[in-house]
Amino acid sequence: MYDFGFFAYDGKEDFLETSKAHWNPGKTQSWQDFGVDLVIGRREGYFIYDISGKRLINLHLNGGTFNFGHRHPELVDALKRGTEMFDVGNHHFPALARTALAEALVKTCADNMRYVMYGSGGGEAIDIAIKAARFAKQRRKIVSVIKAYHGHTGLAVCAGDQRFSELFLSDRPEEFPQVPFNDLNAMEDALRKRDVAAVLMETIPATYGFPMPKEGYLQGVKRLCEKYDALYIADEVQTGLMRTGEMWGVYKYGVNPDMLVTAKGIGGGLYSLGCIVASEACGGWMKKDGFGHMSTGGGAELGCIVALKVLEICGRPETRSLVHYISDFLGQGLREIENLYGDFFVGIRQNGTVMGLEFDHPKGAMHVMKALYKNGIWAIFSTLDPRVLQFKPGVLKTHELCAEILDRVEASIGEARREVKGSGSRRAA
Repeated sequence: MYDFGFFAYDGKEDFLETSKAHWNPGKTQSWQDFGVDLVIGRREGYFIYDISGKRLINLHLNGGTFNFGHRHPELVDALKRGTEMFDVGNHHFPALARTALAEALVKTCADNMRYVMYGSGGGEAIDIAIKAARFAKQRRKIVSVIKAYHGHTGLAVCAGDQRFSELFLSDRPEEFPQVPFNDLNAMEDALRKRDVAAVLMETIPATYGFPMPKEGYLQGVKRLCEKYDALYIADEVQTGLMRTGEMWGVYKYGVNPDMLVTAKGIGGGLYSLGCIVASEACGGWMKKDGFGHMSTGGGAELGCIVALKVLEICGRPETRSLVHYISDFLGQGLREIENLYGDFFVGIRQNGTVMGLEFDHPKGAMHVMKALYKNGIWAIFSTLDPRVLQFKPGVLKTHELCAEILDRVEASIGEARREVKGSGSRRAA
């Protein structure tokens, strides 16, 4: 019997059958088919525990949601203290915490930013950014990158991979054209008719396995936007909040966007929140009709209280230093493992703690994921490129934990390599 106080299950099998019956049968069964029977119970710091007691180091972080780990004590304290005065709030009226967070977010961005708009999560925030761009430019087209991921809500899913848009009959190639990543010629072809409202760009495409922008690529996209009178929307959901060693990854690449979207980690894993920081032009709809977009949960004041603490922790000099240390330490260790298993582990895509590990097998990251799971680490393959493992260390991990991670990763990649390639020489030339 597993009794959690609020609910209880007779055992893991009872829970899984209930999940398939009443939650999501396809997703629940898929993980069983993968050999991952994880049911998360206790969670603390960078550890999650299966309800059976198995401990896992979390290197998935739910896309950066748990950037500071699970239930970070300063965030839990902020949330608890927030409940003494605040709740969700009323989305119709000026709100204390919502305005305080908006002011703080604007201060983290370049001088062109003026307003903050809120959604209840990342997908809704992307929807709002698209609507704001369409209003500002009075055009419908939104250009995005092939294999992009921007969420699953109404407009966001249209700008993402066809796997998700076609499922719900949301594919609209005439309104949401896509171009290859790192191809400025294709981007210019998409923009040259001057009929595009905005380019929607993940700074580093996450679900595609974190391919890195080529030198000058993002700056080139921004120049093309300016040349053809289109807006630049930076999707910073997985690259923001110090994950690249800077507050927002897009600024590290020398680009000042017209809108910047953050979600996941901004709520510290305790409260779902999506935010769009926007220029004066992109906030124009709020002057014409401030009731044009409404979101009851968007900018919930308790979430804003948590987010204010998230920004404070991100802005500490010691956080920046730790991110650079973690990046260097893990990067060096991974390169040593790559050299050891170079006929299988063939590439490391890295900017700070944003990492993708590339394997020489069409489903190599799936095999590595299963070996890692067996050896006490949770990391997930890239949905749109299963050759690549999403490797997402948080920004506050200790030296000891990073060293443990490297030991477990080395053993797991070795096991996955043997499963895929059999025995034989393993050292790279």
